[in-house]
Amino acid sequence: MADRSPSNSPSKGKAQPNPKPESREQPVLPPDRPSNPRRRPVGALAFWTYLTISVGLLSLLLSPLLSQRDQHSWFLSLPPDLRLHFSQGKLIKIHPSPQLPFRVFAIDSSPAEFSETVLLLPGLACNSFSFRHVLSALRSCGLRTVALDPPGSGFSEIPRVPGGLEDVFNQIRDKGIFWAFDQMVETGHAPYEEIRAKESFSPYGPAEIGHVIKEVVREMNLGPVHLVIHDSMLASGANFAASYPSLVRSVTLLDSAAGLPAFPYWALGIPVAGRLILKSPSMFFKLMRLCCSRSIDMPAVESQRLLLLRKDGSRGVVGMAKALNYSFDLREWKELDGVKEMPFQLLWSNNWSDRWIEEGRRAAFAVPEGKFSYHLGGRWSQEDNIKEITERIVEFVTSLPKTIRKVTKESSEDLGEKALEGNDHSLH
Repeated sequence: MADRSPSNSPSKGKAQPNPKPESREQPVLPPDRPSNPRRRPVGALAFWTYLTISVGLLSLLLSPLLSQRDQHSWFLSLPPDLRLHFSQGKLIKIHPSPQLPFRVFAIDSSPAEFSETVLLLPGLACNSFSFRHVLSALRSCGLRTVALDPPGSGFSEIPRVPGGLEDVFNQIRDKGIFWAFDQMVETGHAPYEEIRAKESFSPYGPAEIGHVIKEVVREMNLGPVHLVIHDSMLASGANFAASYPSLVRSVTLLDSAAGLPAFPYWALGIPVAGRLILKSPSMFFKLMRLCCSRSIDMPAVESQRLLLLRKDGSRGVVGMAKALNYSFDLREWKELDGVKEMPFQLLWSNNWSDRWIEEGRRAAFAVPEGKFSYHLGGRWSQEDNIKEITERIVEFVTSLPKTIRKVTKESSEDLGEKALEGNDHSLH
């Protein structure tokens, strides 16, 4: 009898499933089509990586244009007296060797006839505008007077050191986006260590600022000059005098100590509070009255605040403060060859604080042959004691033998071209 089990007998009218389908009935996927879902996050990561790099490069390319527009609008927002002060000065291009060229603002207040030239060197966070009244008073007394804005202060540009984002951008542009990753794999360290080493260089050191002073004196054909060194500019002015003694006729220290600036630079270095102080006219006014001058008026303080509000203006002040030479020895400097024969005058505030009076006594002891005098102003006496300061400077300068100025053929011919090149009033 034949076996008629249901598994072996096909049913009529019903399609029976094939337990072993042939391979030709299976759909074949293309070999290059991604079928693994785990690859999707890698694509998203690549997308955001390229987007971040593109935005970063675009911002680097557009930042100079935006910076110029911001500087132009900032300058137009300044009060008329600040804009007038800028129009009366000039921007001098400085070519320091270890850093990129930048421009320093200087203002020349000269009478029709003069025999002596006074060069004012403002201290930390100070500038030539703070000496505007002293400039005018000394000119009326027959002295040619020049004041400069230290690098990063006032209308002077902030020095740029090769390195940082600009060098990184150039490396990426020349060698490709993933060059840094390849270098890390091959060498085991980041390829930007040399750039970071360049960033550690400070353009605000005494030697660097001394070079700036020398360039200004040479470009404007000022030397020899009677130096008036204010506040924390002592180490930089001392470096200039020691390096180029033939360009210095005399030295006046106006409440000048290398490591004790009057302006509280540390307040600007606080990430949030520093910006709030600069944004608040009343807070900044109280700070200036507390630390610099007890009788400085509100318009003068507001002008200083607006100058510090310039793009990265406070960064220049903080950078210069970090480069202060706290180990500077006034007595050792005075004993250097070329400096020991220079006439000295020290003008010191005697109503500021006991600590500051004691600092003045130490300065007088370090320069025993110098003429020491107290005055009734504050640490920024150019703002609150103009008449007394002017009289002391004029009396001291005119008591010295008249300066014999030598004008060579080279200086007389080249000065016109250099003056035209440096007399660019545009802000960038």
